[in-house]
Amino acid sequence: MIIAESPRLIIRNWEERDREVFHALCSDETVMTFFPKRLSRGESDALFPTIRDQISETGYGFPAMALRETGEAIGFCGLNVAYRPDIRPKGVPEIGWRLITTQWGKGYVTEAAHAMIDLAFTVREHSQIVSFAVADNRRSIAVMERLGMTQDEGASFDHPSVPDTHPHLKRHVLYRLRKQDWPSLKKRA
Repeated sequence: MIIAESPRLIIRNWEERDREVFHALCSDETVMTFFPKRLSRGESDALFPTIRDQISETGYGFPAMALRETGEAIGFCGLNVAYRPDIRPKGVPEIGWRLITTQWGKGYVTEAAHAMIDLAFTVREHSQIVSFAVADNRRSIAVMERLGMTQDEGASFDHPSVPDTHPHLKRHVLYRLRKQDWPSLKKRA
């Protein structure tokens, strides 16, 4: 199931051959620096079909980001619409991503996110999207800014899923992009 494409990438549903990459995205210390928990192999294997089924059923979630040339999964990028009234309004999708460290610095996340934003606005007709990250996560914030998203200063929040044992990961910033701003941003990309 192909969800979106870009010049170098295919964003598709997860396949059985992707389990190792999926586990790396959920367990690697560097990738997961701004998350309170790393998943064991058993935990990531248990989560894998849930993520895959959600994408199959709804077209939303965090699908695999794969290299067009080889089909190899290198991360994920997608739109999540799971309703969290404590984070964002109902119906406003979150765009999110993760990438294995060997592929960092090549522009893949920005490229995949552009394809997903275009899908959100032109096909799925959302009026806005949001993204959020730990306030100290400069890498993700830089991607949001490259995408033309702007910080909603009044919407910073303490993430309710982050345990009090990780106070340095609680504070999150929220960035937003509105549909009416996308055409001019897309032209500059």
